[in-house]
Amino acid sequence: MTSPSGHGGGAGDWKKRSVVSSFIFKYDDSQPLVALFRRSDKVSTYRHHLAPISGTIEPTDPSPLAAAWREITEETTLTPASLTLLRQGKDYTFGDESVRREWTVFPFMFGLKTPADEQRIQIDWEHEGWGWHDPDAVITGADDGLNGVPRLAESLRRVWFETDLGAVAGRVLADGLDALAHDYESGARQLAVTALGALRGVVAALDAPDDRPSDEWWAKVRFAAWHLWKNGRESMGAAIMSALLAALARVEQVVQTTQAPGAWHGAVLAELDACIAARHKSAQHISQAFGAYLERTFQPKLASHEPISVLTLSESSTIRQGLRHAALKSCFVLDLRVLESRPLYEGVSLAGSVAEDLASATAAPSPHRITLYSDAAAAQAALGVDVVVVGADRIAASGAVSNKTGSLPAVLSAKHACGRARVVVLGESDKIAPPGRPEDHVVEAHDPAQISRAWRAEYNSTRVRTAAAALLQSPHPSVPGGRPGVGVEISNVFFEWIPAALIDVYVTEGGEWAADKIAQHSGKLEVEEQRLFGDL
Repeated sequence: MTSPSGHGGGAGDWKKRSVVSSFIFKYDDSQPLVALFRRSDKVSTYRHHLAPISGTIEPTDPSPLAAAWREITEETTLTPASLTLLRQGKDYTFGDESVRREWTVFPFMFGLKTPADEQRIQIDWEHEGWGWHDPDAVITGADDGLNGVPRLAESLRRVWFETDLGAVAGRVLADGLDALAHDYESGARQLAVTALGALRGVVAALDAPDDRPSDEWWAKVRFAAWHLWKNGRESMGAAIMSALLAALARVEQVVQTTQAPGAWHGAVLAELDACIAARHKSAQHISQAFGAYLERTFQPKLASHEPISVLTLSESSTIRQGLRHAALKSCFVLDLRVLESRPLYEGVSLAGSVAEDLASATAAPSPHRITLYSDAAAAQAALGVDVVVVGADRIAASGAVSNKTGSLPAVLSAKHACGRARVVVLGESDKIAPPGRPEDHVVEAHDPAQISRAWRAEYNSTRVRTAAAALLQSPHPSVPGGRPGVGVEISNVFFEWIPAALIDVYVTEGGEWAADKIAQHSGKLEVEEQRLFGDL
């Protein structure tokens, strides 16, 4: 936070500040507790008031989350080694006449990784003490004599939704977020279905008026949807957001058109069931559109039964169904080349699934062939390839596509090794995101052990295993146990961007799309997002 000596300006000046408010949680005998810190007399505002770890978002901070981590480290000495980001809350703005400030608050919720990490908290000059509090009591005002900073409860309820939703609905939402956050096998389409299922569970558990839904009920439902979008798997957020926005719009319509008092709640649940069922069918429409594209583009190979060579990677139920349709419905002979897709080897799983699909079907005019390659052999796999097929976890308004790391090298290899190769993106229009720069999208990094565990395998040489052990014992100096002089980090970023200029066609449930249609759809999403989430 800015030094108190940095405060200035005339008494009549209103100042605008964007700040982070970071709530640190622990669980004591399964009961949640939130840390609140008493501000010292050395700070410029709200002296001796209880607050989360707060501070101004500086121009040098890459994002509000980066500012939150910086402030936490400065004010408590805690680092990502001791804390986990659990949730972010929707930002909001309010004015405080007493200090002539307009605050825009970005709330975050963090959790201690172990009970021992509590002992690592060391406050700096900005605080004179701290303690643990019941979050429900803070929000409801039951914590007498709290003397908190303005809007403390509002900031907290934006990350701790359990108080407003109630115990049952809050648990349903928390479980849904946990399922999304830890599902590394499903693609974006399947995760969107999971999010819809969680939203339905919240609606079913949420206390609702008998006659008509209240504005309060509608706000809670929309807030639950917002959390599913932002706090499940944000890297897959485009598909999740689109599915949730469409579902909310349909719920809104049902509520407005249902006439019989008391019947609206059942009608809403039935509509959400219909939304979930419709998502299961979208891959079928994409498969049909993909088959039609191949039949038109590679008609000579279809007629001669010459194999069509397809390069792909990772695991996608949409790609699996598309390849199945190409072989069994369009009757192409496949020369399928699959990159293994480290570190979780999703490509191996995809190849096995497709092999099973093709083996159980009627024999083709010529046998299909499936070849697996290491990720490093992408250039060899691309030799003479006809089509590179990639999925999409997110499609930017520009047409750039975020997909499993390794996608860009595969595309570049194909463009270099075989200039005629077509790059085809298979994905629902739900994957399209509102306008924004691709590079501003969240980067999803995962446990480095997913990579390093292969180094320690017994089939490796002694030199490799010895080197692996040495590297793993030399963490970055900022990490507990790190040593000065050299820092070793293992990058395990799951997704990367493919520029729109490298993509030939986007095959969606609505047929073949070009980049201009992607941009149009993105603009519509932005309007709908603002309409349904903007006033929360």
